Amino acid sequence: MTLREKLQTSRVLPVVTAGNVDSTVQLARALQRGGMAAIEITLRTPSAMDAIVAVKQEVPGLLVAAGTVNTPAELEQVVDAGVELALSPGATNALLEAAANAPLDFVPGVASASEVMNALDHGFAICKLFPATTLGGEAMLKSLGGPFPEVLFCPTGGLDPTNYRQFLALPNVICCGGSWMVAADLVDNGRWGDIEELAREAMSEQ
Repeated sequence: MTLREKLQTSRVLPVVTAGNVDSTVQLARALQRGGMAAIEITLRTPSAMDAIVAVKQEVPGLLVAAGTVNTPAELEQVVDAGVELALSPGATNALLEAAANAPLDFVPGVASASEVMNALDHGFAICKLFPATTLGGEAMLKSLGGPFPEVLFCPTGGLDPTNYRQFLALPNVICCGGSWMVAADLVDNGRWGDIEELAREAMSEQ
């Protein structure tokens, strides 16, 4: 399956900050029951890598992506963990060069036309617009569509149940990222049924 196919199938990437491994596995199972095809576990906590490995092992069929991959060293870590997809909030030349030669799919973060051009120079035509709503949201994406008709975006940052469908309706948006269905209070209180329902709503076309 190509990266484009993976992201189209995913539709909404739940952006997860892993607290502990067991709860992240339970969270992943709830998301999958709700129809989600992927999970993005960010490298923001000490347990993140262990959580990525555990979810890959214990929740078959779910695409496990690594998020907040900021350096070539972190990219190497997720490659060693068998991750198929990594995303970054931004991108240095060193990270783009490492990702271009790494055996996994990579979606670099961009926040301007110049950064899109740099991503394209390194071979990346699917980018993560972050922080999406702060940068202008739908208007920003429409503006970028003119000079970069070949680029697809995964807007992340500020998306919620009230606006994500408008983003997904844009022709240059392939998927979006959000954390409303994996909010800390839901996870901390083990509200797996509520998470499953929010995931189901996020994946619905209506």
